[in-house]
Amino acid sequence: MNIMDTLKKPAVMAMIAVLVGIFLGLTYAYVIDPPKLKNVPLIYTDETLQESYLRATIDSYRVNRDPDTAIWRYNNLGANGAAMLDRIRTNPETIDPRVLNAFDKVLADHAGDIPAPTNTDGGGNPILTIAIIIGSILVLGLVGFALFWLFRTNRRSPEDMTPAQIAAEHSRSVEKTDYSTVSSTPPVAQYITTYVIGDDLFDDSFSIDAPSGEFLGECGVGISETVGSGDPKKVTAFEVWMFDKNDIQTITKVLMSSSAFSDMALRAKLEPKGELAQIEPRKQILLETQTLQMIATISDMQYGQGALPNGSYFERLTMELAIWQKAK
Repeated sequence: MNIMDTLKKPAVMAMIAVLVGIFLGLTYAYVIDPPKLKNVPLIYTDETLQESYLRATIDSYRVNRDPDTAIWRYNNLGANGAAMLDRIRTNPETIDPRVLNAFDKVLADHAGDIPAPTNTDGGGNPILTIAIIIGSILVLGLVGFALFWLFRTNRRSPEDMTPAQIAAEHSRSVEKTDYSTVSSTPPVAQYITTYVIGDDLFDDSFSIDAPSGEFLGECGVGISETVGSGDPKKVTAFEVWMFDKNDIQTITKVLMSSSAFSDMALRAKLEPKGELAQIEPRKQILLETQTLQMIATISDMQYGQGALPNGSYFERLTMELAIWQKAK
C-alpha cells in the first residue's frame, strides 16, 4: 500500500486534520494575533518584580502612613507576600529599618482587615496558558508518533511479512471491476483474493449477503493440487466454489496451470472435483446455481521459476469474485 492510499484512510485523515488544526490554532494565537496580557495578578509575575513592588509599598507607607492601603497592596502579593518581605528584611537596601519595623507592626495589627483582591478584569492566567501549550505539544507528539507508526507499519518490507500478509497487501492494491459500465445490475458482493507462494494454508472464503442483509450463501478459493516436493508447496491447481443457500448445493470448478491442464493423468485425477479450466490472464470463469451467479476473473498471475517445467506452479495468483442474485 502506498502513502496516498494510507492518507485516504478515514483514521489517518482525522489525525492529520487534528494536527493541522492544532498547528493553525497555535500559529494564530501566538504569532498572528498573540495574547495581550492585561491586569495580570502580581502573584503570576516575576519574583523580582514582586519584590520591587513590595519595596515601593513600604516606601509609600513611609510617606502616607495609610495602613489600609499598605495592607491592600501587600495582599496583592497573595501567598508570596511573606517570602518577599523576608527577602527585604534580609537585605533592606535603601529602606529605613524603622519604617520596615513600622510596616511589620501594621501587618501584625491589621492583617486580614482588608480581603485579598480577586481578578475581575479578565487578566490572563499564565499557568493556564502554559498548561494549554504543554497539552498541545503532547497532542502533537502523540499524533506524530501515531502517523510515524502507521507509515512504518505500512512500509514494512516483504522480508518482514508472511506470505499471507503480502497477499493481503496485494489484494488491497487491486482495483475492483466497475460492473456498472457493463451491467445494469451491480453485484451483491465483490471480493479480491490473492495467493502468494509460501501460503501453504491458502483457503479464502467469503459470505454472500443480499443488500437487505439476508444470507444468500458463501464463495471462496483454495488450493486443489500441488506438484513437486519440498517447501514451500508448489500449487498447480486451485478450486473456486460457490454455495447457494436456496439451492442447497456447492458448485466447484478447478482452475489449472497450463502444464497441469495438458497433463492427462492429472486432469483425470482432478476432474471428479469439478469442471476443469486453464488459468489465463483476464480469463473469466462462470459459476451458476439456482439463485446465484458468480464470475471469477483472473486479475493477475505469475508462474514460478525453478527446476519444474515452465507453467507448472504459481508464484502469485489474484482473482476477483463478483456475485449476482438472479432475478426471481
